[in-house]
Amino acid sequence: MTVNLEVAEGVGTLRLDRPPMNALDVATQDRLKELAEEATRRDDVRAVVIYGGEKVFAAGADIKEMQAMDHTAMVLRARALQESFTAVARIPKPVVAAVTGYALGGGCELALCADFRIAGENAKLGQPEILLGLIPGAGGTQRLARLIGPSKAKDLIFTGRMVKAEEARELGLVDRVVAPDQVYAEAHAWAARLAQGPAIALRAAKESIDTGLETDIETGLAVERGWFAGLFATEDRERGMRSFVEEGPGKAKFL
Repeated sequence: MTVNLEVAEGVGTLRLDRPPMNALDVATQDRLKELAEEATRRDDVRAVVIYGGEKVFAAGADIKEMQAMDHTAMVLRARALQESFTAVARIPKPVVAAVTGYALGGGCELALCADFRIAGENAKLGQPEILLGLIPGAGGTQRLARLIGPSKAKDLIFTGRMVKAEEARELGLVDRVVAPDQVYAEAHAWAARLAQGPAIALRAAKESIDTGLETDIETGLAVERGWFAGLFATEDRERGMRSFVEEGPGKAKFL
């Protein structure tokens, strides 16, 4: 399989495995959607890491496969392409991308679907579609602009240039830069810590933030209000508040 889901200690790792560059062909896109939906359903998956291996995250789409597609074929495929990445973005659990080597085109778009991005010092990210006479088609024009702002997003998308890890951090494209051999360990540690947290509250926080970014503030506040009140019906809220009163802050255990 070109993508696998490995689960340990509450963390599900979505591992891309299509050597040598993890090119995201149609089969890989479909498999990614399938496993993202599985990670969403599974109770033993409480947080997710997206990882391409020690050498490369994902160098983009399979250009040879795309070259053979005409307009009609891409009209039929474009929605499925976006839906595969949206399935990752919609996982209602904390998701971190562990980025090593190249994360270009679809690879960069996949990293954008995560809530947090940890990159190796050897990472290079970008949206080079313009150099093919195209634009990003798996959410890049939307998620990149929301993440780093429209001007910076336009610079990367208009020029197609790659940025190294440190510039990516300065732009806000990645959140943390570490040694290449520490990328997965750092990402897994981030996910494992959150896997111990209150699952429904984490889902509420993620949905409230993401909805607010996609709509007006009044709608975002309504979503937040609904989740905030709804969490008072959960065992985690009872456990968290009881622990705070009896033991002090930060000592509640939610598993």
